[in-house]
Amino acid sequence: MTITPRPGRKSTPARAIGRPVIGALISIALAVAAWATTARSSEAIAPEPRATALTSASLPLAGNTSTNTLAGVSADGHYSLAVADLDTGQSLTHGNGSFDTASIVKVDILAALLYQLQQEGAEPSSSQDSLATAMIELSDNASATALFRQIGGKAALDDFNDVIGLTETDVGADGYWGLTQTTAADQITVLRTVFGSGSVLTDESQSYIQALMSDVADSQRFGVSAVADDAALKVGYLQRSATGLWDVTSIGVAHVGGRTYMIAFLSKDNLTLQEGMALADDAVTAAVDGFN
Repeated sequence: MTITPRPGRKSTPARAIGRPVIGALISIALAVAAWATTARSSEAIAPEPRATALTSASLPLAGNTSTNTLAGVSADGHYSLAVADLDTGQSLTHGNGSFDTASIVKVDILAALLYQLQQEGAEPSSSQDSLATAMIELSDNASATALFRQIGGKAALDDFNDVIGLTETDVGADGYWGLTQTTAADQITVLRTVFGSGSVLTDESQSYIQALMSDVADSQRFGVSAVADDAALKVGYLQRSATGLWDVTSIGVAHVGGRTYMIAFLSKDNLTLQEGMALADDAVTAAVDGFN
């Protein structure tokens, strides 16, 4: 799969380099492995539903993959992550439990929109394109709310998530999409839908999302981007009103040392946004190191 710039959009170095490299490497890796698979956020915050309890379970897998590299990661909050190596088919999981998505759910919202348009034989309108660009590249919440409503809200996004195989994700009620509950494993499935073969999305729809994720604003780059400057990613963060603590999340695809990784990092109960961002960088870096 090759990521191509959308008509009418100017190319930047990030687009010129990140999109084709990531898209081509993912296609090659999938063929070889035959393995389908804004500071304070203004996310809408509903009355405080609490995430399910998190345990400290780590699941090292066979071969050279290990979570031992995560032992030195210091965290005041709780986190979970999953990483899948597309070159070898190996995967690594650390932690478990459900977490608020914050803004990473915007990838899911856009995927659902494009899937609906596919069913109608249509393409995004100029208005939808503008909203999608602002939602992904700038993490604009008003744009996300507009597109969330256009697709049909919670019921429609839950239905799409059933189609792509999410089993542990519950879209936030009453329009509070930022409080969608999810797991790291389910977010890897979202990434497979956007970047993998055998997706319900067409190549054109996949390339559309990949291009936006490859061109997010600098202020929206942490976690996955800690291991590759040209990573295609989406991040999220919000401060919970009841506790003052922060949810910080990051999902995406990165090429590191000749290998390609899908990465999903979720966290909650961070004392500050900055600490959550630093945790995302440290944990993602350590997890990728666990494949060496």
